[in-house]
Amino acid sequence: MASSHVRPNISNEIHDIDIVTAQTLTTSSSLDHPRVHRRRNFMELFPPFLPRKVVSEMISTFLLVFVTCGAGALNKNNPAVVSQLGQSVAGGLIVTVMIYAVGHISGAHMNPAVTLAFAVARHFPWIQVPFYWLAQIAGSTVASYILRELLDPINDIGTTTPSHTAVKALVTEIVVTFNMMFVTAAVATDTKAVGELAGLAVGSAVCITSILAGPISGGSMNPARTLGPALASNKFDSLWVYFVGPPLGTVAGALAYSFIRLDGHSSSSQKGSQKSPSLKMRRMQSQDMESSPTNDAFET
Repeated sequence: MASSHVRPNISNEIHDIDIVTAQTLTTSSSLDHPRVHRRRNFMELFPPFLPRKVVSEMISTFLLVFVTCGAGALNKNNPAVVSQLGQSVAGGLIVTVMIYAVGHISGAHMNPAVTLAFAVARHFPWIQVPFYWLAQIAGSTVASYILRELLDPINDIGTTTPSHTAVKALVTEIVVTFNMMFVTAAVATDTKAVGELAGLAVGSAVCITSILAGPISGGSMNPARTLGPALASNKFDSLWVYFVGPPLGTVAGALAYSFIRLDGHSSSSQKGSQKSPSLKMRRMQSQDMESSPTNDAFET
């Protein structure tokens, strides 16, 4: 899908396909012109759909925080209304829903630590990372302040704080985010994984890990999910734990899967396994691999 002129560390998400296709149809003589090269590189880094991707991330993060922190606030106020298990299930379900809703638009990161991990593992362009971070933080903050007004007089809007020591919470956040990102990297970047179940796999990982991490660290796994409620609740206890733990865990999870993944050895396989954090793109690549005549060689 990408020509040899496309740099390997730039992901070709579903919303950037038109750009990549146009590049492949351009004659080699025109591509050799320096001005055309500069324009192509600019379009790779700042695709015309970037504003839509940013808005998609803002909306999906808004809904993620609205649901998870709303459930968390109700649980802390009255566990009989929303149980700890119900809080975890709500978090996993909203992640699943958002992946299927906007995964084909922005990749459905909804988490600055996930965006960072994709960039470190060369599945996402670094130049777009600040735009995603701003969108995610904005979505989380707006959702938190809206919850504060809706749930008044509840003062704790689903904040995440260590139940014991900060060190225990830090280790917990690293481990659970490692697990979440390991699963995410598998289903979102590897054509040999079952991409159609990507949303269910990632949502289940979030649900399972938050059941364990909830009583220890609050099960944040997301700096934006922690920052927004902290601002709205004016509660900043051990905030550094959630700015350090999740990024370390996601980067480690993405790099770990990149190390163990089984890459194809033929050019057609490499073409079919172009990395992308877009789940829609992942499914299209899987279909291309299945229709490839050389695909059977790697099934054994």
